[in-house]
Amino acid sequence: MGLSDYNLSGEQKRNIAHFASIVRLALADDIITEGEEKLLKRLAKRFHILEEKHKEILENPNDYSIETPHSYDERIEHLYDLAMMVFADGEASKLESEVLRKICIGLGFPLNNAEKVTEEAIHLILNGSDLDDFTKAIKQVNRI
Repeated sequence: MGLSDYNLSGEQKRNIAHFASIVRLALADDIITEGEEKLLKRLAKRFHILEEKHKEILENPNDYSIETPHSYDERIEHLYDLAMMVFADGEASKLESEVLRKICIGLGFPLNNAEKVTEEAIHLILNGSDLDDFTKAIKQVNRI
């Protein structure tokens, strides 16, 4: 985290941490495909991440810790973004699934249910679910 990061608002820091998690997932197989790069650029724009910060995160995504959103719906939305990255290159590797499961735990999903939530998230994205359908299904799988 650079010196300039200390002046960021809480929301900006959370967006950067979430984006770094997405980058870690994209780099799970050590390359960023064209599809993954397109999704990263779209998400960077959505999260208001400037080009310089975007490059910095791409170079060192592990420098940013996972920040768990307080809201359950926000956690599910973050999971949705992450699951979308798994399929940005058109396939889901075992390594990407493992990284997604670890991040799922970091987002606050229960350890004993993380595998089930991860599998459902991947299944939902594979079937083209939108955020609303994704949220409903994850809530069913992860009853709290």
